[in-house]
Amino acid sequence: MNKKFKVNVNHDMSFNIMDQDISSLDALPTSETTYHILKDNKPFLAEILSSDFNKKKYTIKVNTSTYETVISDDLDLLINEMGFSTGSTKNVDAIHAPMPGLILEINVSIGQTVKEEDPLLILEAMKMENVIASPRTGTIKSISINKGEAVEKKQLLIEFE
Repeated sequence: MNKKFKVNVNHDMSFNIMDQDISSLDALPTSETTYHILKDNKPFLAEILSSDFNKKKYTIKVNTSTYETVISDDLDLLINEMGFSTGSTKNVDAIHAPMPGLILEINVSIGQTVKEEDPLLILEAMKMENVIASPRTGTIKSISINKGEAVEKKQLLIEFE
């Protein structure tokens, strides 16, 4: 099955990409966040500057230009097409690590009230700092990690009341 992705760039351009387009791309990783890409015999240097895995937002630098991107997959497109909001995360009662990494900052404390989108913590993974934001408004019930601690994928980080 060929997956389809919709990529929005800088809030004013969008285009569709199929997974076969991605697999045929001539891209070589030069570090954990940089890639050397050949397209139509032209070289490009691409670097992932920041990422928000929960919102599928990425800041990417290609040569000297920087782009804000949002990548939607088949499920995101179907939900949007059906007119539903992807806000189902509003019922989330716990935040788990989306990937293994190191806790650089914890921006909240137990009993603190947070709003949706407030930064909860910063998780460093693959030499990138990932801000983990609150998926909903609520009160912090518990914090299961400490600053400087290494965490595993799916490890409990924060619980809401």
